[in-house]
Amino acid sequence: MSLFTNKYHLILASNSPRRKELLSGIDVEYEVLTLPDIDESYPDDIPHEEIPEYLAKKKASAYISMMQDDTLLITADTVVLLHGRILGKPLNKRDAKRMLKKLSGETHRVVTGVSLTSKQKQVCFSDTAHVTFGQLTDDEIDYYVEKYNPSDKAGAYGVQEWIGYVGVERIEGSYFNVMGLPIFKVYRELRRF
Repeated sequence: MSLFTNKYHLILASNSPRRKELLSGIDVEYEVLTLPDIDESYPDDIPHEEIPEYLAKKKASAYISMMQDDTLLITADTVVLLHGRILGKPLNKRDAKRMLKKLSGETHRVVTGVSLTSKQKQVCFSDTAHVTFGQLTDDEIDYYVEKYNPSDKAGAYGVQEWIGYVGVERIEGSYFNVMGLPIFKVYRELRRF
């Protein structure tokens, strides 16, 4: 049984295992569909806090032509912001270690933008969490990067992995947002949609 008995066929346009886990956790039926090589560039003059929502909308526009009247598409994007600078996905292990050294002992922001798109309308929103890391040793950073290879994660870490257990001192905001999808807000907006 599900609380969602709406008329839409739900599609998650993401390969992220974390987003799949979170969406599955609210007991909705959905299908995963991803297109290769979606352009994730953004204008240089856009405020950094608005980039995730901008990219979520941009990703959704790549799917519009293949959507049916009963399709409801979920797209999302997450950025990590430290001292006004974006920490994206690391280029390699060395870059991941560099990012984690920057995050060590600091508070950063995680902003996730979400777009719910049908052929009839689009609802977009974002969520921000503040994450404080304790001091990380070089050994801890090396261990995490070598064992977990966080190359697919903004800011080079997954809060639900080892580094989150031993390194995250405090989170102000949604833990699930830091994982990659502000599922509380997604659930509420799906119910309204």
